[in-house]
Amino acid sequence: MTSLKPGEDVFGVVMRPTLGQGGFAEYVVVSEQYGLATIPEGLGHTRAGALGLAGTAALNAVAPAPGETILISGATGGVGAFAVQLAAARGARVIATARPGAEAAFVTGLGATWAVDHTDLRAQVQAIAPGGVDAALHLAGDGPAVAALLTGGGRLASTLHYLPDESERDIKATAVMADPNPATLTRLATDAAEGRLRVPVARSYPLAETPRAIADFTAGTVGKLAVTI
Repeated sequence: MTSLKPGEDVFGVVMRPTLGQGGFAEYVVVSEQYGLATIPEGLGHTRAGALGLAGTAALNAVAPAPGETILISGATGGVGAFAVQLAAARGARVIATARPGAEAAFVTGLGATWAVDHTDLRAQVQAIAPGGVDAALHLAGDGPAVAALLTGGGRLASTLHYLPDESERDIKATAVMADPNPATLTRLATDAAEGRLRVPVARSYPLAETPRAIADFTAGTVGKLAVTI
């Protein structure tokens, strides 16, 4: 029994029990019960393929209230680019880590209120929020340094599984694992197709150039890299 039709376009995340540490191929057999959703009109294969895992992790991690100040450390990465947009859309004031120049322009273009250089993180964040930030999303960088910038009672979410002592200043810490269930994927795809969420694809590569894509990813890039078939 299936809810999908032959030839229907889908996207999502192939989970580790199915594919181990990952791979690149034209075909893969997966269950439709988890990690898949249909691609809505207006989204396209490339943007949909770049949306699933990073978008899900960002949506699972970001929960600021309107008017709160949130620090996103690692804002130029795949998860960070979505997290900046989602936090700004909820009415939060976003402090995003980014190098001066193209990276800073990238994160402010996604909705960040401020861009700060990670090499001078403490001084720059304290100049913006002297009493500390309400929430922080730790996607890259030094976990203790990020947590130290929280106000008392602040919230920390980490995809790198850094968990400070929660009794310290009553910090509430959460380790984030992406949960790409169909409902989450459908929500992300709808927002992207209708223009509420930007999928910043920096470059696409044909399948035969996968090694080049991996090398470029390792060297560092602003935005997502996609491999197309």
